[in-house]
Amino acid sequence: METVEVNNPVTATYDIAQIMGGLYGDGIIGLKGAFSREWARQLGEDIAGLYQEALQRPGGALGRGPKRHYVEIHPEGIRGFVELATHPWVTTVCEAVLGPDYKIVEIGFDVPNPGAMNQPWHRDFPADDDTIIGRRLNSLAFNLTTVDVLENMGPFEIAPGTQWDLPTGFEHGMFPPKSNSPRYEARAQRKMPQMGDISARSALTIHRGTANHSDTPRPALVLGVDAPTARNAERHDLQFTRAYYAALPESLKQHLTCRVVDRLEPIVQAHTIEGLMMGEA
Repeated sequence: METVEVNNPVTATYDIAQIMGGLYGDGIIGLKGAFSREWARQLGEDIAGLYQEALQRPGGALGRGPKRHYVEIHPEGIRGFVELATHPWVTTVCEAVLGPDYKIVEIGFDVPNPGAMNQPWHRDFPADDDTIIGRRLNSLAFNLTTVDVLENMGPFEIAPGTQWDLPTGFEHGMFPPKSNSPRYEARAQRKMPQMGDISARSALTIHRGTANHSDTPRPALVLGVDAPTARNAERHDLQFTRAYYAALPESLKQHLTCRVVDRLEPIVQAHTIEGLMMGEA
């Protein structure tokens, strides 16, 4: 994962060419130490509570393979949402790749528990004409770990440059044929971020979660962001209560595709990925 080292992220400026080159090249970039370890620890506490709640609610936690779940959440369910969404690296990356009218459309977390298996290589959703024909990236996924990732904890694995692969023979536009696997394995990079690190990637870059052989879950927050031409908001239901929304910075409100409600409603998750349910050995 490419990194940009800074002493003060609040006042830092970032190299647009490096951002564009990384996301249009490898398909993933990162920033070490974007947040404090205490901030990441607090995020981990919030996610742990939300995870237990979701497991008790029908449809609250979607399976992403054996002993692996994804949970879509309300932004005000975590204490650091505003700090995340307004971090200067996050906003710079979004503006550089997606344009000034980018929209946050999703927030959730993925939990590979002990015993989780290798996922099949996949994309998070099918590529659209913006990428297949126009050769443009119109969405990004930001990821933050809540633990220091070790090799035996099921690290995220990605095949750099594959966001541009045409979906020939892809099942549901997301799952490449098994014959492609040797190429992905030859290119594969395992990512082992530390608490406070953040990454940004194209969800079209071929990737998978690997087997968690440890006795520790590996939660990771996901923030999904779209360009105006993308339609991923249709898969999600970003909600804010009126009081919380009113207190948000105006500069953030203009980048939200959401509903403002009197009372938060349970999220009916629409982005199921059936092909991940079995896992691989």
